[in-house]
Amino acid sequence: MRTGRLRAPLLVLAGIPALLLSIAVAVTLGPAPLSVGDVAGVVGARLGLGETDVSRIGQGIVWQLRLPRAVLAAICGAGLGTCGAVLQSLLRNPLADPFLLGVSAGASTGAVLVVILGLGAGAIGLTAGAFAGALVAFALVMTLGSLAGGTTTHLVLAGVAGTQLFSALTSFVVITSADAEQTRGVLFWLLGSLSGARWNDVAVSGVVCAVCLLVCLARAGSLDAFALGRDTAAALGVNVARLRIVLLVVTALLAATLVAAAGAIGFVGLVLPQAAKLVVGPRHRALLPVTAVLGAILLVWVDVLATTVAAPQEVPVGVMTALVGVPAFAILLARRGRTS
Repeated sequence: MRTGRLRAPLLVLAGIPALLLSIAVAVTLGPAPLSVGDVAGVVGARLGLGETDVSRIGQGIVWQLRLPRAVLAAICGAGLGTCGAVLQSLLRNPLADPFLLGVSAGASTGAVLVVILGLGAGAIGLTAGAFAGALVAFALVMTLGSLAGGTTTHLVLAGVAGTQLFSALTSFVVITSADAEQTRGVLFWLLGSLSGARWNDVAVSGVVCAVCLLVCLARAGSLDAFALGRDTAAALGVNVARLRIVLLVVTALLAATLVAAAGAIGFVGLVLPQAAKLVVGPRHRALLPVTAVLGAILLVWVDVLATTVAAPQEVPVGVMTALVGVPAFAILLARRGRTS
């Protein structure tokens, strides 16, 4: 346990430069040839720290297209990993992930309604529709779970039911109302896409992710107690009901914001907390920041794969996270089986 405590700060300190380098390298990859020095020069020029020799077209590619995409990928990876770590302890279920509570399915329904039925305009309307759908789904799941008895099992079952309901609604709207072009665009978004990333998406997602991570870190000790069981946590002075409501709302808000910005990206919140626990142990003061950093680095490189593996065609990043995440999850399961 002491080794894990010492290892976590070192991993975070080493992970931050690795994340920055990953973002810089990711920005250089693409049809237009760029170097890490070019990226650094463009960023420095934009921040008023000097001038750059990169052409205006190159500067636009870096600042308007590739850099916001890479930064948003990092934010989504950090946020989804954090949500997974919190939910797995809160629900005492190693299979819990950010989409367990129907947030992803609800966001998908909201986005589809905006796109196909014309209830909003442009990226702002899509984001607002996805966010509203996610919150409606979360409210429905919480209500169903409370009416059923309010236990963790009831909440998980309500989440499964909510996910199926909103997935069915999404399919119904697409089948009955969409044309071929709309169906293709909606499907690409539902599978997760960072191609439309803009700085306003980065700003909103970054602020929400940072605030939610700080809230979860502030309750790290209570999460440690909660992971031992509700009765044990209550005996240690934790207000179990309030803690669960607060953290469920926080994780739902964060997941809804990320889904609204980038679509449904699975497996990050499922696999990363399990991998981080193998390195630093289950204490949340170490687990949460390490999971966030690892998730950020992972999703940056998964998005690189999504844009390069079938170039010039782009693969939805949610497809790539599944292709990478399933083998990783199988390895983790096998390792747990050998040690249990």
